[in-house]
Amino acid sequence: MKIRRFIAVLATGLLFAMGAQAQDSVGAMVKEACQADLDKYCPNVKPGEQRLLACIYAHEDKISNRCTYALYDAAIALERAVAGLTYVAQQCEADIEKLCGTVTPGEGRILACLDSKKSDVSDLCKQAVKDVMAD
Repeated sequence: MKIRRFIAVLATGLLFAMGAQAQDSVGAMVKEACQADLDKYCPNVKPGEQRLLACIYAHEDKISNRCTYALYDAAIALERAVAGLTYVAQQCEADIEKLCGTVTPGEGRILACLDSKKSDVSDLCKQAVKDVMAD
């Protein structure tokens, strides 16, 4: 169980770093579910650079079941997001190189580029984006 919880904490750290709108609600859920634990075990920890997550991990044997569940749920959301990104990247690789090769990745710029050139985007790529956006 200790390894699983560590993975959940690590994944939540990555989730907090992603910055997507859907991720924001998961992050808010984790923060709300773990607030009492943070107040109790990490009151003097300065937020940032995953210090709060490190503190939660240091006290993992004491954190509430609610916080543990929220961390687990966040890890699943992260895994799903990564799988979706991987799927789109694989299906759209040729389109990205051909149509958006000069676009700097990040902050949704590649997806915006594909959307602006949707008449030239392959059906395979369009379907992958549709599949992932539907989730």
